[in-house]
Amino acid sequence: MATTGILDYESDAIVQLMNIAEEDWSEQELKDALQRAVMLELSTIPPYATALWSITDKTQPVRRTIREIVFDEMSHFGLVCNMLTSIGGTVALIDPLTVPKYPGELPGGVNPGLEVFLSGLTRESATLFSDIEKPENPLAFAADGNTIGAFYQRIADVFPNFAHLLTGQNQVTFPLGSGHGAGNDIVAMNTIDDVLKAIDIIQTQGEGTTASPNNPFPGPTDELAHYYAFKEIAVGKKLVKNPATGKFEFTGPDVPLPPTAPVARVPAGGWANDPANAPDAATAAVLQEFNATYTDMLKALHDAWGGTPDRLFDAISDMGALGDTAERINAVKLPSDPHSTYGPEWLFIP
Repeated sequence: MATTGILDYESDAIVQLMNIAEEDWSEQELKDALQRAVMLELSTIPPYATALWSITDKTQPVRRTIREIVFDEMSHFGLVCNMLTSIGGTVALIDPLTVPKYPGELPGGVNPGLEVFLSGLTRESATLFSDIEKPENPLAFAADGNTIGAFYQRIADVFPNFAHLLTGQNQVTFPLGSGHGAGNDIVAMNTIDDVLKAIDIIQTQGEGTTASPNNPFPGPTDELAHYYAFKEIAVGKKLVKNPATGKFEFTGPDVPLPPTAPVARVPAGGWANDPANAPDAATAAVLQEFNATYTDMLKALHDAWGGTPDRLFDAISDMGALGDTAERINAVKLPSDPHSTYGPEWLFIP
């Protein structure tokens, strides 16, 4: 069954695409797959950033780890947008159907049964993040389509058949690499080699390689791929290689959780839907301020890949403002539980 047009965030579009034989993919299937990949990359940023902004001690190693992963996801998002526009596709970011929904599953039916939620950093949220990034078999890429890495592998397998479509049009470039490690530059997709290199970066930064749990395109030396970095936080132990077996195990030194604001899970549709914690006027105003800035950021990103690349700078400014506003939200205690606080809702305003 072919998939065409913009599909609902909550559809199983990726599962449908993975069920189409590689040789039967059309140009439309490839464009649809890249739009789903854009939605996937976007969907990871709110939960990761919400956890990041809940950390109150900005000197903590765990905070740096999550911050670098958020920047990785931003660069992945940009690379995939460039793949889509270079073959004549249009990046859809401001249709209410395509924006992320929380709590809920990942877009397209990937990692079925995994409920993605927004909350502060806890062992539980770190476990969720490792599950999002998990390869089918750690230290190996998945092969069955149930993981993000497998979906990208299918795109890499199919894309060479459509290399003739690459035009280099509507490309947005930005030098993230100098501050965040090799591979993090958002670069133009002019050739199939550009595309395949970018997909390799996306896969291995998330899952590691078949030989190592390390990110092969790191900022700091020995930076772990996302799955292993999040798993360390979830388990509370460093990943080390067992000299007797040669296998990697989470049995190293402790990984303490940093001090955080106790940000509670955000209810579906926002705090107004939770009668026990319906926000007062002042809290509602700051929640709305966050949502308006998030909406502005999506519009700026939509414009950037719609032919106005300088709008990327507006999106970057908006992301910084979101962090500041989130910290104000995180300081407000819940009416029903003074041991917990509000967190940002990430609601798109049509």
